[in-house]
Amino acid sequence: MTDLALLTDAESVEQALPALELLPHHVTVLPLGATLADLDAVTPTIIVLDATVNLVAARNTAQLLKNTGVQTPLLLVLTEGGMATVSANWLMDDVVLNTAAPVEIDARIRLAAVPTVQEAESVIRSGAVTVDEASYTARLDGSPLNLTYKEFELLKFLAQHPGRVFTRAQLLSEVWGYDYYGGTRTVDVHVRRLRAKLGNEHENLISTVRNVGYSFNSAKGER
Repeated sequence: MTDLALLTDAESVEQALPALELLPHHVTVLPLGATLADLDAVTPTIIVLDATVNLVAARNTAQLLKNTGVQTPLLLVLTEGGMATVSANWLMDDVVLNTAAPVEIDARIRLAAVPTVQEAESVIRSGAVTVDEASYTARLDGSPLNLTYKEFELLKFLAQHPGRVFTRAQLLSEVWGYDYYGGTRTVDVHVRRLRAKLGNEHENLISTVRNVGYSFNSAKGER
């Protein structure tokens, strides 16, 4: 059984996607204009967006969710007429006709609930930090971090090796490359900026090892 959030302007699940009622999944119905807080309270494995009643609103909701960093797969329910207009820039993960049979809907739900090998390999999770190499995004406790390219690369490298201590020279070589002519002070500056963006509660995720360098803690520790 999969936890689904059905975002719809329809009056019932039966009206939006009739066959869904015949499947043993747990469905929470929310309005199409549901907020991120509403979704966080439900924590669905898949978000089902009903575009059968209000196509434009469903498209806008899909784009808004993905652009704000929602990683949950989006399954868009369409009529045959809607299928003729849908495009990749709607940012949904999959589509299904509202007249689809239960076996097809169940298969799409099962496939959407399992990340692909490529997706799994592109995401680094270490403690409260999630780094997605594919989209160059980083999140802290689910909230996006606004990082520069080098800040992202530094955080990614440290998060890939939790608990391991790196000298400033090693970090300079790994993150900036052998052809970088700046000094190791650059590392200190970027660590300071990263800590500021992590905030007071999480700045100690990056620890200073005196007279050596820096390490990343998957749990908050002593600085």
